[in-house]
Amino acid sequence: MIIVAWIGVLLGAVIYFLAFVWETIMFRRPGVHQGIFAVPSRDIEPVRLWSFCVGFYNLFLSLGAVAGVILWATGSVAEGRALVIFTGLFMFGCGVVLFVADRLALSRPKGPGVAPAIACSVPTAIATLAALVAV
Repeated sequence: MIIVAWIGVLLGAVIYFLAFVWETIMFRRPGVHQGIFAVPSRDIEPVRLWSFCVGFYNLFLSLGAVAGVILWATGSVAEGRALVIFTGLFMFGCGVVLFVADRLALSRPKGPGVAPAIACSVPTAIATLAALVAV
């Protein structure tokens, strides 16, 4: 179960790190702001601060997950497990919010947010459950 927890939360960390790159570093590229986030070019400046900050939240969450696995693997089991559970729950919650936002069609028609919501929530839900039952 420990390996399942580590793999799941690290998969989540990769996904959230990728979101950081898109939201903070590559957001001005049309393929990113239009293609991934459905933000028209005319709206880049009004949402740039939001995108930049959310990107860093995703980075810090990703780094927390990695730190949790490292701590757990190097013998700080309680601390590492707690961090894996916290970041896993946080990432799962973000996936749920993304799903709800898609269903409410908050920024675009219903549907395009389902796959990202699944990618954000399923691996981290599995990781969190595995971490909770790991001994």
